[in-house]
Amino acid sequence: MTDAGLRHGRASLGLSFGVQGVAFALLVTRIPAIQDQYGISDGLLPVFLAAVPILAGAGSVATEKVVARVRPGVVLRWSQPLVLLALLGVGAGREVWHVAVALGVFGLAVGALDASMNMLGVSLQRAYGRSIMLGFHAAYSLGGIAGASLAWAGARWDLSLLVSYLPVVVVLLPAALVGSRWYTEGGGPEAKESGPAGAGGAVSFRLLLPLCLVMSFAYIGDSTVSNWSAKYLQDVLGSSEQLATVPYNVYMVTTLLGRAVGDLGVRRFGAVAVVRGGSLLAAGGFAVVAVAPGAWAGMLGFTMLGFGLCVIVPQTFAAAGRMFPGNSDAAVARLNIFNYVGFLVGSPLVGALGDAWSYRGAMLVPMVLVLATLVYARAFGPEPARYGGGHERPHTADVG
Repeated sequence: MTDAGLRHGRASLGLSFGVQGVAFALLVTRIPAIQDQYGISDGLLPVFLAAVPILAGAGSVATEKVVARVRPGVVLRWSQPLVLLALLGVGAGREVWHVAVALGVFGLAVGALDASMNMLGVSLQRAYGRSIMLGFHAAYSLGGIAGASLAWAGARWDLSLLVSYLPVVVVLLPAALVGSRWYTEGGGPEAKESGPAGAGGAVSFRLLLPLCLVMSFAYIGDSTVSNWSAKYLQDVLGSSEQLATVPYNVYMVTTLLGRAVGDLGVRRFGAVAVVRGGSLLAAGGFAVVAVAPGAWAGMLGFTMLGFGLCVIVPQTFAAAGRMFPGNSDAAVARLNIFNYVGFLVGSPLVGALGDAWSYRGAMLVPMVLVLATLVYARAFGPEPARYGGGHERPHTADVG
């Protein structure tokens, strides 16, 4: 693979991450409008919301089987347009069964998309011989900010879902298809060499389990912010309704900034140190939120959370690739399932504890879970992080 090919592959995959960030943000930030358009009751809404990550997990499992026959780039090339068309279907339907089908397709396709994107990211990082995964996830965060901004504009001007979604799909779908021409798998001879136990053959769940737990803990923390930050600031800390919308935006911006510079930290200090630092910072953020005397102190806590949590997920995928260099696609697909496990568990857990106990106390639970990441930090590899059992490419071969 030439350096130019790697650069093109990196740029096209970054575009794919960005497009997915836009699509997902447009869906989740317009849930109230979706509920109104289809007349979905408050009791039925959680069923629809839970179905998406469950089906996404199924899509990730299926992707593990599919990539044994076709390349991950092929899966990504066709799953991304399917996600965008499913999003358009959500906006275009009128009957409840319309949105049920559209969300079902969205969930299955997004599972395949998330898995295949991260498979390619791990493969390219191996070829580069240095950390680039955080950059891909920074593109996702940037897309999420763009999507949330578009959703805000649609809500502000009272646009229908179809009118909000159609221009975005018209622009992004052909862009994603054109960009898919340059999807590249890094590979390299190190991918075929033996690494840790099980690296060259079947994926050992025993070895992968620490990373699965870390992935779940990170997404429990993330879903706590996305689902409860506004309510917490307004109901517990007494902020205005307008100020209550700010913490999630701040969280998204700090996530983008942290990921934009995070690869430099991994190259300088190693993945283990970066994950430990991120875990401590995120736990500190939850602690500040839990004891905050007012809204601005709570904002500080959510800012710390963005900078802390943002490094954990990309490094977890990268660690799975290093742990199983001969079967990284399967490892990433299985690890990706725990993304959705954390998302499913986090919001109901905090809500139940908040109602039964207190929302301040509920914030201590994700704090403890994020701190537990410290126990598993060594699973992220030796410092500095190596690729394919210690065959890191010299920096003179770095590209991009």
